[in-house]
Amino acid sequence: MLEAAIVILLLATLVSLFSGLFFLVKDEGRGSRVVNALTVRVILAALTVALISWGFYSGQLVSHAPW
Repeated sequence: MLEAAIVILLLATLVSLFSGLFFLVKDEGRGSRVVNALTVRVILAALTVALISWGFYSGQLVSHAPW
C-alpha cells in the first residue's frame, strides 16, 4: 500500500513537471501557470520524501542493501 502511494506521488510529480514545461513553452514564461505547476511539483516532492521517511521510520519500508 505504501509503495503504491509513493509510485502515485512520483507519477504525479512527473505530470506536474511536464505540465510546467508545456506552460513554459506555450506562455513563453509570461504567465503564472508555470509557477503554479512548479509549486505543485515541490509540494509533491516534499510529500514523497516525507512518506518515504515515515515508511522507513515505521518499518514498512526496509533497505536490503548489502552494506
